[in-house]
Amino acid sequence: MNLARFAAFGVALAGLALAGPAEAQDRSGWPQSLKVGTASQGGTYFIYGAGWAGLVQEMLGVNTSTEATGGPVQNMALVHNGDLDFAMTTMGPAYDAWTGQSPLAPGVEMKDVRATFPMYQTPFHIVTLQSSGIDSVEELAGKKVGLGPRGGTPGTVFPKIFADVGIEIDPQYGGASDLAGQLQDGLIDAFAFAAGLPIAAFSQVEAQAPVNFFSFTDEQLQTILEANPALSAYTIPGDTYRSMGDDQETVAMWNFGIVHKDMPEDLVYEVMKTVLDNPDRMAAIHSAAAETVPEAYDKNNFLWFHPGAIRYYREKGLELGENVIPPEA
Repeated sequence: MNLARFAAFGVALAGLALAGPAEAQDRSGWPQSLKVGTASQGGTYFIYGAGWAGLVQEMLGVNTSTEATGGPVQNMALVHNGDLDFAMTTMGPAYDAWTGQSPLAPGVEMKDVRATFPMYQTPFHIVTLQSSGIDSVEELAGKKVGLGPRGGTPGTVFPKIFADVGIEIDPQYGGASDLAGQLQDGLIDAFAFAAGLPIAAFSQVEAQAPVNFFSFTDEQLQTILEANPALSAYTIPGDTYRSMGDDQETVAMWNFGIVHKDMPEDLVYEVMKTVLDNPDRMAAIHSAAAETVPEAYDKNNFLWFHPGAIRYYREKGLELGENVIPPEA
């Protein structure tokens, strides 16, 4: 899995007061640089990940870069193997990887991954061009539907969701920005994606042509929720996009930051403080970060938390169940 490093964000400002507390600490064992895995361009991970990586570099004075990846499924494998230091994942693909059911490595339990901070919920929804005449899930049968990268959350979960409601599509895979362009050019019939709101690639399509946003029927949603315990009900506000209009009922999945188990405890603790104790800075990165709060830690009920994360949560007075405490803690 050779990935081209995408970019380094921010500047290490060691002389500023922000970096002072971290400089005063014992940094023995800290790496000289950090690699953060995101996902494809045009998705929320790409924006959100670049933002918090830049914030970490600014406030901790550690050179931090991001890598565009295939998304949550691939991120679990890359962190487990030590190819990435930090990354992000949704809890469905994370559970599959944790229990040895990852499509990338069937039978391999990726237990060298540790959870860090809660990010936000990822709602699943669909956009088409109005010119296509498609404005319902039933009309997607037999159509070319973009689903994001194969290793991403929508590329993994959406095929199962469509199968659950008896809709057979012709799946198309690729980066979010690329699929947005294909939809505009008429190369695919619909774009079904999942990311923090608003999705940049959806906004890109809406800015170029009249679009339809639609979701599943109440009956379909009930079927989907019964078949997928990792999903929960979610309402997309009608003002998320200019042309959406009414609220839309759909399903969503929580996202968490992840890190390799061998990352120093003090470093992970400082990253937790940087992300969770600076809500205004995080909100400036992406509106989805409004859900990046310590109290959402309990949305993870199976991944072991990193000792640095455990230290942070306990200082906040939050109780962790034994099932999320790793052997080394």
